[in-house]
Amino acid sequence: MSVVIVTGSCGLIGSETVTFFAEKGFDIVGMDNNMRKSFFGQDGSILWNKQRLQKQYKNYRHYSVDIRSRHKINHIFKKFNKDIALVVHAAAQPSHDWAAKDPAVDFGVNAVGTLVLLEALRRFCPQAVFIFTSTNKVYGDTPNRLPLIEKEKRFEIASDHKYYNGIDETMSIDNCLHSVFGASKVAADVMVQEYGRYFHLKTGIFRGGCLTGPAHSGAELHGFLSYLVKCAITRRIYKIFGYKGKQVRDNIHSFDLVNAFYHYFKNPRSGEVYNIGGSRFANVSVLEAIEICEKLTGEQFEYEYIDTNRIGDHIWWISDVSKFKSHYPNWNYKFGIEETIKQIHDNYRQSM
Repeated sequence: MSVVIVTGSCGLIGSETVTFFAEKGFDIVGMDNNMRKSFFGQDGSILWNKQRLQKQYKNYRHYSVDIRSRHKINHIFKKFNKDIALVVHAAAQPSHDWAAKDPAVDFGVNAVGTLVLLEALRRFCPQAVFIFTSTNKVYGDTPNRLPLIEKEKRFEIASDHKYYNGIDETMSIDNCLHSVFGASKVAADVMVQEYGRYFHLKTGIFRGGCLTGPAHSGAELHGFLSYLVKCAITRRIYKIFGYKGKQVRDNIHSFDLVNAFYHYFKNPRSGEVYNIGGSRFANVSVLEAIEICEKLTGEQFEYEYIDTNRIGDHIWWISDVSKFKSHYPNWNYKFGIEETIKQIHDNYRQSM
């Protein structure tokens, strides 16, 4: 028996990981206590996804457990110990707006919870691969210092700039404004690196851009594309926070990200860090995403513009994934931006 442990197993990336590895014949141990509902209200609840996974996969076992609970986490790891082949840590408090309301909970979930899992890995299954879903927010607002060019519907960067194809892992994570959320993820990110390098465990860090897909329970404070599409369908007024709606995000489909996890799992490199996102292959500004939604719904999109941007928010982010592709050349993208938005749109329509 080969076991894959997935934290945040009913969220976007967690549930995609469950699907991907369950269909490859692994036994899946999922951990998710639906904290998204307490963070974001009913919009963020993952109960529907939990029920779907339990119904669809007989090799999925669910634990409603808080990753901050050392006793409960150790109990689960001890139970499966030598059978554990992979741990995918996708649980998090993911919103920088919410983090500012309760920094202690944010740091507890993102940093302390990660440490609890790393210690369980080291104690009970040091042979396993550990994958951490980090974030581009570890770079803080440093990307906003780039010489950006304002265009009609997006900000851009000159084609001869070294970051035109995306921001790579050499950008400093120091001396910048991270947001409280970004700081807690930095702590976790560096600790996962350290357990790889200091303790020689097989840990990998994936610093995601915007992660998206049809299984996302999008809410106003988290889940850019998912929530935007939800607003388009339900005629809810969407709020654009600053930057004239021209802020750019690269968006990677959850399948493409988990497929990257799989390539890393097959040939892990200890303590390695990868920027991972849609890159130049899949990126969009808020205004451009609104246009795509209008084409899909055939209706005008209603939004409210708020001149104040979110603290520490990026004006322009595109990930350079060339380091990952150089290490794992057989990995590539499957879903582009328009196809991904259409999947989200169709999934919402079917669930109404």
